[in-house]
Amino acid sequence: MNISRRNLLATAGASAMALPFGSALAQKPAEFTLKYGNNLPIAHPMNVRAAELAAKINNESKGRIAFEVYPNNQLGNDTDMLSQVRSGALDYFTLSPLILGTLVPAAQISGVGFAFKDYSQVWPAMDGELGAHVRKQIAGTGSLFAFEKIWDNGYRQITTSTKPVVQPEDLKGMKIRIPPSPFWVSMFKAFEASPATINFAEVYSSLQTKVVDAQENPLAIIATAKLNEVQKYCSITNHMWDGFWFLGNKKSFDRLPADLQEIVTRNVNAAGLKQRDDVKQLNDNLQAELKTKGMVINPTNAELFRAKLRSAGFYADWHKKFGDEPWALLEKYTGKLA
Repeated sequence: MNISRRNLLATAGASAMALPFGSALAQKPAEFTLKYGNNLPIAHPMNVRAAELAAKINNESKGRIAFEVYPNNQLGNDTDMLSQVRSGALDYFTLSPLILGTLVPAAQISGVGFAFKDYSQVWPAMDGELGAHVRKQIAGTGSLFAFEKIWDNGYRQITTSTKPVVQPEDLKGMKIRIPPSPFWVSMFKAFEASPATINFAEVYSSLQTKVVDAQENPLAIIATAKLNEVQKYCSITNHMWDGFWFLGNKKSFDRLPADLQEIVTRNVNAAGLKQRDDVKQLNDNLQAELKTKGMVINPTNAELFRAKLRSAGFYADWHKKFGDEPWALLEKYTGKLA
């Protein structure tokens, strides 16, 4: 699949028109209407693959399922949708492990700052013991579960309207938007920045009106949300890997007969694997595209930032909060952090 922003927009637009049913099989009422919400623009690979999986689920179930996709905060912001999926008002929802950490603290461990050096460490960890540990904690909520294959958001980068971030000292005093998670607050305070928690739906306007001067997100989100229109500099910090757990309401899923559970599970996991490839390819190509749109892009040295977190006690503090066993699982894949 040759990913570019142009064909993503075209594909996503065409797919959106086909939702929620995707075929003529939906002419008779479905036995099960399943709603899935997310916070990303329709051009993002998540929604391209979501449209694809919806059509497959609806077709393979022979119209018994109507799988509906609601992108771009149509059903509310992250906080709203997390509440909805817990109550059963929403059947499925994709959420960053770091934001999920407000409900399931253990979920945040995959986002430890400057921990995973590259994808050769990320996927073995998340498809292996670390991911299994987190999914067990999610299931412990009683109302939620997570599918086996976490979806990708990519490595997060810092954009600013004032100056490039080249070294940790450049973050001192900077007003930076972060998602509503104590983990992000902790990390950016360790860098002596001034973090402000703002839901993604308000990010563009907050940058435009200078409520904050900076934000951090993967390149795919920076591009598809057009943040380059309100930000001048992009620093390739790779400061944390971020993904999306594909969450489901347990009671809703349990209501499905076993054959329909299998169809949903298989297609969600398969779409997640394809979306991983899409996001990596898109992120790999976007630096050049963002440069043509006027962004100034600079590299950074991860070791400088890792050393700052180490000296600030960030790793030691979070080791204590997560506990020895989960931290050992993390370091099994990343190597020693502190």
